[in-house]
Amino acid sequence: MAQWHGVSRRKVTGGRLNRSRGKRKTEISSENQYAFVGDIDATKKYRKNAGSQTVRVTSAHTVNVHTKDGKTIRSTISNVLENSANLNFVRRNIVTKGAIIQTELGKVRVTSRPGMDGVVSGVLIEE
Repeated sequence: MAQWHGVSRRKVTGGRLNRSRGKRKTEISSENQYAFVGDIDATKKYRKNAGSQTVRVTSAHTVNVHTKDGKTIRSTISNVLENSANLNFVRRNIVTKGAIIQTELGKVRVTSRPGMDGVVSGVLIEE
């Protein structure tokens, strides 16, 4: 559901402000697009102002893992182990920045922002 990010029509005290201009389309934010762990890698393009675009991950199956020796290996995601953004994201298998995910190489901390970058990248956690 979209959120409105406009100026309130109320004062801090609760009194009304005389603003009669109404809501604008530019004040409405885009909907939340979560990156779920899935069977395929899927993205979605969103149009922004001035015709520019942003890419968001809708389904994540693989992750680009950066190892200690400087190599980057593509690995498959099995599930989400920890997510400090929201505890319910672990149950729903939602990948965000800072989430700890289980891969075939081991535990990986996500360093990219899947909702902004359009890709899932991470750093291998040494145990």
